[in-house]
Amino acid sequence: MPDLKRKDLKRNKEAVMAFYDLAFNQARPAEAMALYAGPEYIQHNPVAKDGKAGFITYFEEMGARFPDKRVHFKRVLTDGDYVVLHCLQEWPGDKDWIGIDIFRLDEAGKIVEHWDVLQTAPETSANPNGMF
Repeated sequence: MPDLKRKDLKRNKEAVMAFYDLAFNQARPAEAMALYAGPEYIQHNPVAKDGKAGFITYFEEMGARFPDKRVHFKRVLTDGDYVVLHCLQEWPGDKDWIGIDIFRLDEAGKIVEHWDVLQTAPETSANPNGMF
């Protein structure tokens, strides 16, 4: 059984990274939803509408406004049905952001829920440790 669990964690990690890359970097959110989301998608980000359609609309709008945006995965952590991304989001022409995205997956490895916490990338720091 431990091998199956390890396999599920790897599957979940790869699915979330592929999903976010497809939606964010490749600007194909509808395809990302079709391939990687479960029957429902619960959104906790207060600026994006709930559900698959809300996610698609949000990323289509962001893709049109910021066609060169990029997300860079700095850390990817798994815990059961959860995958956490620690990311740098580059928005050319706007501010860069540091993000923690949390995804919950169902038993089939499909994404069904999302939370995030974002802050603008600081220009200076009171310490030498950096954000990553």
